Amino acid sequence: SFAYFTIKDRLPQILTRVIDTLHRHKNEFFEEHGEKGVEAEKRAISFLSKLRNELQTDKPVTPLEDELPDAALWNQYLDYQRNLPNGNGEPSWFQSPWLYVECYMYRRIHAALAQNPPIDNFDVFKEGKAQNFFESQEAVIALCTYFQELLKNIKDLDEKQLQEELFKLLQVSLWGNKCDLSFSAGQDSSQKSSPLQSLENMVPYIIVNDMEKVWSLLVNAKKNRTERSNVRVDIILDNAGFELVSDLVLADFLLSSKLADEIYFHGKSIPWYVSDTTKHDFNWTIKQLGSANHMWMSRCGINWEGNLKKGVWIFRDHMFWTLPHDFSSMNEIAPDLYAELQKSNLLLFKGDLNYRKLTGDRKWEYSVPFHQALNKFHPAPLCSLRTLKSDTQVGLKPGQGEQIQASEPEWMVSGKYGVVQVDAGL
Repeated sequence: SFAYFTIKDRLPQILTRVIDTLHRHKNEFFEEHGEKGVEAEKRAISFLSKLRNELQTDKPVTPLEDELPDAALWNQYLDYQRNLPNGNGEPSWFQSPWLYVECYMYRRIHAALAQNPPIDNFDVFKEGKAQNFFESQEAVIALCTYFQELLKNIKDLDEKQLQEELFKLLQVSLWGNKCDLSFSAGQDSSQKSSPLQSLENMVPYIIVNDMEKVWSLLVNAKKNRTERSNVRVDIILDNAGFELVSDLVLADFLLSSKLADEIYFHGKSIPWYVSDTTKHDFNWTIKQLGSANHMWMSRCGINWEGNLKKGVWIFRDHMFWTLPHDFSSMNEIAPDLYAELQKSNLLLFKGDLNYRKLTGDRKWEYSVPFHQALNKFHPAPLCSLRTLKSDTQVGLKPGQGEQIQASEPEWMVSGKYGVVQVDAGL
């Protein structure tokens, strides 16, 4: 299975790169923290080497031994896995749900640093995220330029034209999800060309296309708005770099077109899945754009800084996003987050990991309804914008998945296909 390939090949590669990154920063740690920094680096590396060995030799998954606030929840989850009626008793790296052990690896990487001050705030993935951003410059410029030109006459657009622009930017945000460093095990996955030119040709690869539903959800929310209530859209972010820029452009469009009044962004509270967006990445990206020496890039960055200051853009992170749990257990594990999402008119879930957590990462029949796979997770109307990079997909027409499978055996894991998949019914 693709899960087997991931655990066998991709995850050890990612750990090796993390160890290498720490090696390369040895001098920097010494300059900043003296001998203490070098000692911490050595300890973190030995912790990670041990982790890599456990993974490669299919050792049992061990409880977390750190004092971080989520450790108890992780250890409870391990107990839950141990006691599954159809499980193997002692979960190990190759005898466990893929979603669980993959999340667990990233949590252990975090522990390796968190337990070793003074380098405990070092993000081992930061360089890769920055590199993806800089290598995607042309695409970022093309997108910012297109968007700033669009803003000049956005007030004159009729409903049909607004809808067309929304669909365009939804697609840019969807295909932006191809730029995923955990998928490429850290290899270059930047967006090189203008994302707008190829949209037409990509439409056939959107195998569930509910953009019309997204439009009507937003339009109806706007119609039913009262004096006191705002139309609120929440974007549950995925990757930093080009994808994040495409999400920010979409968010700005929603505000500028008055389809939404406020946007909440949800990021990760710790470095996660190589390229996932943390608060630092979010702020860094907006600053980079604001100080760019390209007129339209800097215009975007400055405007977005303004949106944050005005409070119409809000960034939130929550521990739940970096737990191994499916979203169907959010209400029980993180009722505060669930209640927060219930205030939204539309939740946009970006990317593959979010899709796996929405659907419980099960081997569903392709034609199982999306609503059913969500397993009662429904804080608000929601939409998944995801390019397929793992073998879970629901909500297809009968025979549709089998038909693609016949000509392209790798279709579920190549990132070539995407979905804009809505579940609106409460």
